[in-house]
Amino acid sequence: MPDFLYQNKIYYNPVEFALDRIGSSWKMPILWRLKDKFLRYSEIKNDIKPISHKVLSQKLKELEADGFIHKKIYASVPPKVEYSLTERGLKSIILIEQIRTYGMELMLEYGIKAKRNF
Repeated sequence: MPDFLYQNKIYYNPVEFALDRIGSSWKMPILWRLKDKFLRYSEIKNDIKPISHKVLSQKLKELEADGFIHKKIYASVPPKVEYSLTERGLKSIILIEQIRTYGMELMLEYGIKAKRNF
């Protein structure tokens, strides 16, 4: 496949392109948590303890800009914001589930025991 340019970045294959959209350390965990429900910012932050506020905010903005999540702002005081998956986000869950299953199989093969349910 020939390389292609998107947003001033050269990609060499579709796998690289897809992983650039959802493959950071935090994007897949965010998407995974939104797979079944709407969540507020604080709920996502509380569920992913190691992520900083800056990084969570950045990754949510990137996922929204790329069309994986929808941000709904309610006109209230204080403002209420909920995040949910779009159709594109729902499609990514299939891939994330496969990667998650494979990762758990690898952990078993390497003798690693999960400390919590991922």
